[in-house]
Amino acid sequence: MSVGIVMLVHTAFDRAEQVARHWTRAGCPVVIHVDSMVPETIHYGFVRGLADQPDVHFSTRHRCEWGTWGLVAAGQDASELMLERYPDVRHVYLTSGSCLPLRPIEELIAYLDERPHTDFIESATTADVPWTVGGLDHERFTLFFPFSWRRNRVLFDRSVALQRRIGFRRQIPKGVVPHMGSQWWCLTRQTLSAILQDPERPRFDRYFKRVWIPDESYFQTLARRHSTKIESRSLTLSKFDFQGKPHIFYEDHLQLLRRSDCFVARKIWPHAERLYDAFLNHPETAQTRQEPNPGKIDRIFAKAVDRRTRGRTGLYMQSRFPNYGWENGLTAGRYSVFQGFSDLFKEFETWLARATGAQVHGHLFSPERAEFAGGQCILNGALPDTAALRDANPKAFLTNLLWNTRGERQCFQYGPHDTPEIIWDMARDPNAQISVISGAWAVPLFRSKASFADLRAEAAQLQKVEHKMLDQLRAPEAKARIRIWTMAEFIEAPMEALQMVLEEIGQAPQRRLAEAPVMEDLSGFGGFLQNLKNQGMHPYLMGDFPVEHAPRSPRRPARKPYLARK
Repeated sequence: MSVGIVMLVHTAFDRAEQVARHWTRAGCPVVIHVDSMVPETIHYGFVRGLADQPDVHFSTRHRCEWGTWGLVAAGQDASELMLERYPDVRHVYLTSGSCLPLRPIEELIAYLDERPHTDFIESATTADVPWTVGGLDHERFTLFFPFSWRRNRVLFDRSVALQRRIGFRRQIPKGVVPHMGSQWWCLTRQTLSAILQDPERPRFDRYFKRVWIPDESYFQTLARRHSTKIESRSLTLSKFDFQGKPHIFYEDHLQLLRRSDCFVARKIWPHAERLYDAFLNHPETAQTRQEPNPGKIDRIFAKAVDRRTRGRTGLYMQSRFPNYGWENGLTAGRYSVFQGFSDLFKEFETWLARATGAQVHGHLFSPERAEFAGGQCILNGALPDTAALRDANPKAFLTNLLWNTRGERQCFQYGPHDTPEIIWDMARDPNAQISVISGAWAVPLFRSKASFADLRAEAAQLQKVEHKMLDQLRAPEAKARIRIWTMAEFIEAPMEALQMVLEEIGQAPQRRLAEAPVMEDLSGFGGFLQNLKNQGMHPYLMGDFPVEHAPRSPRRPARKPYLARK
């Protein structure tokens, strides 16, 4: 025998027993450590289930909480028992109960026999480690960690903050250069014996007992003192996500695991019957003489991490509520928002649909209902026009609409009557094209038959709402393509402004528009505004609008509009 297996087990004991028998059938002795937090009845049943295996032994139990010294102590005691009981073992391979051999054990034995003096352990200095999560890299070796990160997170964080504030630093033992790497190693008998029998071991153990996550640094550091040849890599396929949590392999990962050519993989879902059957009962189907190369599947894991952290453009993750600013694009496609145009022009939606070929809606965020194009009650993706459902999450309503209609340009109207919560999301969306004629909301009031006292109160409220909306559109954080005209500026040359807006949509022909929408009759509108002033309400959002103002010829050059592009 040339390879001994140390197995750390704390759950899924039926699978651990199955894998232990698989190792011993190939002639590899196994020493198992069972977490002391496991109830004695379960531990006893596990030991009794393997009583018929003479090459399976159990080491002294330790409490193995994540990130604590118990994991190192468990590995030390189990390794000492392995070296004591089996003098012919040349390599000791550290695994867990959730590890699964992927290739025939004979291939692992032959591979290590060809490299009798090579230690396989991931070992890199803190400056070269890219995977630390939580801001503690070199500090894990220079601070004290008296509190558990998992059970007492608040005290853990406060303790670290206090030590940083007072400038406390532990002294690293002389002759020790901290290294970090995967917990799962395969060390030669010579190196492992040198670590465990080092005269300085009591001093090193005292130091590493106060290091954070010592199972990723103890053997990784001390192997550098004693090994004659280190290959800084693990023979175990173990992948972690962007939060430092291990990936779990399920039944649909069968071909992915075979493609890696690795000897062992971790973590395997304990109910993955297909994986355990394929690799334990039919190992011949996985035979390969290639070098273990987990890098062959790194691209797939990188894509999975990217999908998890960024998602698809305009599609939000269902697994959790995304953090603000983590969106990979607020929406799935470009769209156009028109404010004030349907107030100033008759049948503007019909004209816009004819001019651009886009799907043109009315006021999607009106108080009564979402005015879908063509009067539809339900749009793509079973999106209803119900105002209550829409306003429960206006941002989700907009992103769902654009996702379900991707590939087709969407245009809709907006105004101060509509749901105000959506304006900020549109303002910071690079996909949005927002065109505003400020003060155009006064045209329906001008044509209304209501009493002037009521009109004055409503005009004051609408102007207040629109003023706040314009502030959001002009904010430095806004990323939409935004154009804002006062009403007086726009009607100086409406054709030029319309041509500019339609060309930005990209679906209008690059030529002068032959047909213009019909503008509302504004005769007497200036007098209406003056009456509002006389009643104490100052309508400033319309711009400089004379008392007797009529629309000028469309051929007259337009005054330069206010351009707010972020």
